[in-house]
Amino acid sequence: MALLIRSAAAAAGLALVAGTGQAADVDNQVWSVAQFNADLGPRTLFTMDTQARFFDDASRLGQVIVRPAVGYRLNDTTNAFVGYAYVRSKPAGRAATHEHRAWQQLTFRAAGDGKGLTLNGRTRVEQRWVEGRDDTGIRFRQQFRLTAPVAGKVRAVATNELFFGLNNTDWGQRDGLHLVRSFVGVSVPVTGNLTVEPGYLNQYVVRRGENAVHHALSITTNIQF
Repeated sequence: MALLIRSAAAAAGLALVAGTGQAADVDNQVWSVAQFNADLGPRTLFTMDTQARFFDDASRLGQVIVRPAVGYRLNDTTNAFVGYAYVRSKPAGRAATHEHRAWQQLTFRAAGDGKGLTLNGRTRVEQRWVEGRDDTGIRFRQQFRLTAPVAGKVRAVATNELFFGLNNTDWGQRDGLHLVRSFVGVSVPVTGNLTVEPGYLNQYVVRRGENAVHHALSITTNIQF
């Protein structure tokens, strides 16, 4: 548990380091996520997450994401996925944007046995298109997720994910660090197929001009078919 706490502190520290010396625009948000997972065969997987993110002190729906994928189980601890994502974003006072993504992902166990203290990794590459624009944005994402048993089947969770743009586009993506996203919470089994994961999410957004800090109540529902 001490290692879990240190990991969460280090993740939050990355966000603070990223913003050292720069002003930041702060917003309190609520993120609601529904994650669906299914085995389609001995090695074939299906996953989809849908997200609703509420911005401006959680007063309005600012972003919706729908992200399905199919995967292949390479071994007991490693899976490969290809997927698509639709992202509708509505900044305050501006027209909505519609983004489409193709993405490829590898999930793997970096340490532990999945029962005790366990570290998992997720590596994702995205190709991003915005309707009405021509350029394709390429983005790299790396997440690490640390879990530890707390009581019974309840587990403590800490994650950190870094987002890097690999090119510049005419619609605003630039190369370099985009986001530092960190989460601390618990994973609580409700039934054999349903798990709820509430917690605190911190997101540091690196932008031209004023950067941003998002404090979010995040609630993820995981459903296994």
